[in-house]
Amino acid sequence: MTRPAPGPAADEGLARRLRALACTAPLHDLDARKANLAGEYGVYAMAEVALAAIDLVTLHMDFDTGADHEQIVARLLPRIAAQAPRRPAAEHERVARWVLENLINVGSVDRGFRAVYGTFTADGDYVRRDYDFKLIEEVPGPGGTVYLRTTDEAVNVLVGALDTDVTSAQIAAEVKLEVLISRGRLADAQLAAEQARYRTVQYAETLRKTLDATRRNVRAVDWLRAVPDMIAEALDHVADRYRHENAILTNIRRARDEAETGNDPKTAEHKRRAAELVDIVKDCIRRHTQLQSRLLEAGPLFRAEQDRQAFAPPTAHAGLDLYGQLVAPVLPLPVEQSTRVTDAFFAKGTGLRTPTAVRVGDLVEMLLTPPQEREHLGAEMPEPDLIATPDDSRFSEEQLDAATALLTLPPDAPRRLSGLLAEARRQDPELPYLVALMAVHAASPPVGTAYRQGEEQLLFAVDDGTELVDAEFGGADLIVGTALLDAAGMAAERSEVA
Repeated sequence: MTRPAPGPAADEGLARRLRALACTAPLHDLDARKANLAGEYGVYAMAEVALAAIDLVTLHMDFDTGADHEQIVARLLPRIAAQAPRRPAAEHERVARWVLENLINVGSVDRGFRAVYGTFTADGDYVRRDYDFKLIEEVPGPGGTVYLRTTDEAVNVLVGALDTDVTSAQIAAEVKLEVLISRGRLADAQLAAEQARYRTVQYAETLRKTLDATRRNVRAVDWLRAVPDMIAEALDHVADRYRHENAILTNIRRARDEAETGNDPKTAEHKRRAAELVDIVKDCIRRHTQLQSRLLEAGPLFRAEQDRQAFAPPTAHAGLDLYGQLVAPVLPLPVEQSTRVTDAFFAKGTGLRTPTAVRVGDLVEMLLTPPQEREHLGAEMPEPDLIATPDDSRFSEEQLDAATALLTLPPDAPRRLSGLLAEARRQDPELPYLVALMAVHAASPPVGTAYRQGEEQLLFAVDDGTELVDAEFGGADLIVGTALLDAAGMAAERSEVA
């Protein structure tokens, strides 16, 4: 059986490479998802545009501010237009904004990316871990503006390196740059100089995050050992870089000035590379100067924040002396006077209902508490106490049967309502009221319902204008009869429905 690489250092190196590989996944995903855009965008190399965007944001952000969103879009347009020169400018701008928004990961909640990788513990167990990272962040600026800043992970993607120590990577880049220049390999030296500048930006970003954390909470940063050691190491680093960069700048200028004049393309390219190297190293020197000034301000900033946060006056709250201001003055008063005072106090003093979760700890506890197991059929229902309702109907079952028999008429022999009422009155003094009610209801018979239910006949009542002459009832003397329904039509319709 093949065992994993021995030793924690080997597995840590593998984990670092997996994290570095995960940082490149959003760039590859851009080319995979460009087919989802409405239009023909297959001609664009989205990963190339994304690398250019990270490069531009890194070089345009400063220690306190970042890169402007619209400026980055404008700088990306020439590169995108070179990939598809015949496409309209509006499409080029859409590609630039789409790539930049995906690097920010606008669609997610925390605007970050997550990757899962596996490592081995000291016992040899395989454990999966989540790696959360961002490439480009939106940070607030003065006046309500929003700037773009690249993260350490984005710089690692840009440089093509692993999650390395900033100081060691910077020294290695400077030594590599100096050796390449001394050998006249200015094309490779330009790439090394750009990597050295990216590491300088990353080092300044580490210091900026430390100072921001100090401004929020001075106790969250180790100013006893970690930060002072980091500042001392960074100052030594800046001093060494000054010496290296000035020597490198002298060698570059010498290489540029000693290049032969003429129309040789190689000579022109050599001088152009040397001029670009001069600009890059000058920018490195400027960034190191700015970093040095921030390092010198870090100590006073810590002491000022410590004084501000430690000795800030507590928030003033107007206290209430319940006994001295309410109970003691009210006790000697009569009840009719004291109740007016207490009613007014508790009406104004109780306030709104306190929410169930007023602290983050309470809210977290509520969210993490597992739900109570419930029975499959639900909670047991209590047995209801049923009370028999009294029968308060006016007509009995016998009266209903008598009225139904009286209104069951032959289809060809309708009758007047007055005759039906007289016959019902001879049977029962209360029966005419039920017959009149059923006859009035038959004046608008539910033909459709009876037809759908398969009834063969239906009671109906028609008003022909004859006035009802009766001692107890008035109105129209309706013609009451029985209509036969189309049984064959009903059967055919039921068969069609079936």
